[in-house]
Amino acid sequence: SVKEEAELVMKNIGAVLKESDMSYDNIIKSTIFLINMGDFATVNEVYGQYFKTDPPARSTISVKELPKGVQVEIEVVAYR
Repeated sequence: SVKEEAELVMKNIGAVLKESDMSYDNIIKSTIFLINMGDFATVNEVYGQYFKTDPPARSTISVKELPKGVQVEIEVVAYR
């Protein structure tokens, strides 16, 4: 489901951040790519669990398709 995909993406982002001695607090910008904008609320709910205060700037873009047939992709920029 798109919820499961969003949760996996956010966990993967967390793992990459941890390897760089950073956390979600270091994210200053994110871009969410969705193949179905109708999934925005579901993905937003998952995303919001990782940013309780001061969320980073964010864009959400609807796309025709994503690599490997996924429904959601999230790109982040982190700064230390």
